[in-house]
Amino acid sequence: MPAFMFSRQPDALTWFGNGPGGRLLAIEHPWVAAALKARAPQPWLWLGPAAQDLSVTPSPRGVQLHRQAQGFTGSVRCDLPLPLPTEAIGAVVLQHALETGHDDLLEECARVLEPGGRLWLFTLNPWSPYRARWRGLDLIVHDAVGWRERLRAAGLQPVGREIHYMGPVWRTKSDGTGRAPGHLRAVCLLEAEKRVAALIPPSPVKRPWRTDAAPA
Repeated sequence: MPAFMFSRQPDALTWFGNGPGGRLLAIEHPWVAAALKARAPQPWLWLGPAAQDLSVTPSPRGVQLHRQAQGFTGSVRCDLPLPLPTEAIGAVVLQHALETGHDDLLEECARVLEPGGRLWLFTLNPWSPYRARWRGLDLIVHDAVGWRERLRAAGLQPVGREIHYMGPVWRTKSDGTGRAPGHLRAVCLLEAEKRVAALIPPSPVKRPWRTDAAPA
């Protein structure tokens, strides 16, 4: 496979390994588990910034990957394109995997997602005061409107109008259950679906007789 080159430093994703970033991954775990179970028993794909506990997965019928300097590692070592058949995955979880600025990965996820399959995108919230924790890192963070545009450009349809926000607003030890406004929390979660156009049904058969005709 061709080498997969990053325009941004993948080392920035090590921020999620521990400390303020690791705290966010821990808060997101129940949401990740629910997303992976939503399409069971179809296979799943989970892409994140670091290796994580696979105990949250519903079944072994899936692939977990995280980024490294050249491509991905985890269940398999690979580059793009992903070594997965087209339309073979029922659920895709992108957990901060796009914050190095590559829409081609999003397009690959759309390719492997089956019709009617769901994609869950966990991304940092640029409007949260928590952004001071990742300030100075080489991360690319978009707001929810920008991500929805990118999802549509990849052929995915955002589901619902509501955006889920989670995590702390400022304190690193917070579990995100306070009374602060949701749109100020550190993480936003978007959900999208792969939809395909339905086949055109056949035209009704024209009958050469009239069913309402009186008997002779």
